[in-house]
Amino acid sequence: MEVSKAELTSAAAAGADTQELRGAEILVKCLQAEGVQYIWGYPGGAVLHIYDALYKQDTMQHVLVRHEQAAVHAADGYARATGEVGVALVTSGPGVTNAVTGIATAYMDSIPMVIVTGQVPTAAIGLDAFQECDTVGITRPIVKHNFLVKDVRQLAEIMRRAFHIARSGRPGPVVVDIPKDVSFNKTAWNGYPAKVEMRSYNPVRKGHGGQIRKALQLLLTAKRPYIYTGGGVILANATEQLRELVNLLGYPCTNTLMGLGAYPGSDPKFLGMLGMHGTLEANNAMQNCDVLLAVGARFDDRVIGNPKHFAQNERKIIHIDIDPSSISKRVKVDIPIVGDVKEVLSELTAMIRESGLKPDAQALGGWWETIEAWRKRDCLRYDRNNQQVIKPQHVIETLWNMTRGVETYVTSDVGQHQMWAAQFYKFDEPRRWINSGGLGTMGVGIPYAMGIKLAKPDAEVYCVTGEGSVQMCIQELSTCLQYKTPIKVLSLNNRYLGMVRQWQELDYEGRYSHSYMDALPDFVKLAEAYGHVGMLIEHPRDVEPALREARKLKDRTVFMDFRTDPTENVFPMVQAGKGITEMLLGSEDL
Repeated sequence: MEVSKAELTSAAAAGADTQELRGAEILVKCLQAEGVQYIWGYPGGAVLHIYDALYKQDTMQHVLVRHEQAAVHAADGYARATGEVGVALVTSGPGVTNAVTGIATAYMDSIPMVIVTGQVPTAAIGLDAFQECDTVGITRPIVKHNFLVKDVRQLAEIMRRAFHIARSGRPGPVVVDIPKDVSFNKTAWNGYPAKVEMRSYNPVRKGHGGQIRKALQLLLTAKRPYIYTGGGVILANATEQLRELVNLLGYPCTNTLMGLGAYPGSDPKFLGMLGMHGTLEANNAMQNCDVLLAVGARFDDRVIGNPKHFAQNERKIIHIDIDPSSISKRVKVDIPIVGDVKEVLSELTAMIRESGLKPDAQALGGWWETIEAWRKRDCLRYDRNNQQVIKPQHVIETLWNMTRGVETYVTSDVGQHQMWAAQFYKFDEPRRWINSGGLGTMGVGIPYAMGIKLAKPDAEVYCVTGEGSVQMCIQELSTCLQYKTPIKVLSLNNRYLGMVRQWQELDYEGRYSHSYMDALPDFVKLAEAYGHVGMLIEHPRDVEPALREARKLKDRTVFMDFRTDPTENVFPMVQAGKGITEMLLGSEDL
């Protein structure tokens, strides 16, 4: 089968001549019809027919990773940065189990993905065949949906459904498990299905007009209003609508870790991130507001802390979300609005404009005075004058000052460095901050950056990581070289599993059980061994010159090993079981 760009026809070729094609060839046609440009994967016996079909086409690029987990992470990073469905391809058995962490990561953050997995032939399923595992059973709790394709005649329809489910409603990963014989068998190809009809799956998009009018009345009569938004605003591409609403009302706004960039981080109306490592002003406003508008957020444990403490203060809550199961799941709300965030915000803003009503200016002015008093406490302060050791916050601030106004994407792994990046890099645009929020997966940073760099070749892409996280997928530096994805890696190397060490200091009386890295590699030599540029930065005065030099090397992957203060902790901090206003602001609170 030769499928070239010149021969590629429309997605739903209703009048096309019927062809007899193998399942693998049909899969390729389906992916082409969906406009897929990149597939990240790793071959194996169960998917060799699919790889043979990929070899015969030139419209999609396959990226060979070094571990299946990275395949899913890279496709995930691509999806987060572009809003498109990410696609990964792995073989059966260990290929699937290696991919599970990536699938769960995408599921927790509602990322649209289709993961194609190989399976042993249908006749061998259940017989403990070589490299067999129950893919449907293993992945069922961590996918939006999954399919086992038992008949090649069903493949095109299943692929159409998989992409529809992945991208619609509350997005999420969908697994399509294809036995080897199904990818080999032939059937008639009549074109990609033009539409999907699923009686059991019809997400609500338009919010209830009566509920929106109730929300309007509540918002405009508020004395201490607050707008709290999560990753759902970014997933719905609703940042323009959010900004219009916030600017129309003049209300304070906060974003969760996953929602950063939905509202400009440098705008005075933005109070910073809220939650466990959120700002004093963001958390205090959350606790003390009288009307809370929650948009595309889920009141998770890292945001509101102890729900009983949060419920102590009486407030009215409006909650907009496409997923009805997220509403009143952890916090009882007063006005639930189920619908697409973009559509609901647009309708709410239009109703406000048509009503001619205005917020209570005097009450709002007093509320802002209270917020500014909290803000003056400068809860993100750190020792900026230290000339002896690199403060990790200084690295992030320097990067932000250098790249503000430039198309820049920042990925992170998970730990202290993730929180410092979220606190000190002021994201003014959506889809520029790419991290694992729900699952908290170490090792995602480099694969995320690889996926983004392919999608955004002219943008600057930085991976903020630590010496612990980066070693979990560091083999992907080889992929970066092969596929020419010149990313910049900023490793904030404090020789500890920093967040674990911080908790051990605070909650376990300084018993640092297995949180110290005793045998670290020479990261400079390691980067060079992979064909990249390595830099060791040990003094504060060298931070800015190193970043400038790395930025000049536009066509090279650069690994920067910043030796940072091993005693530095992330503040503010809300300890487990505490309320969001019971914050530790620094070492003086210990």
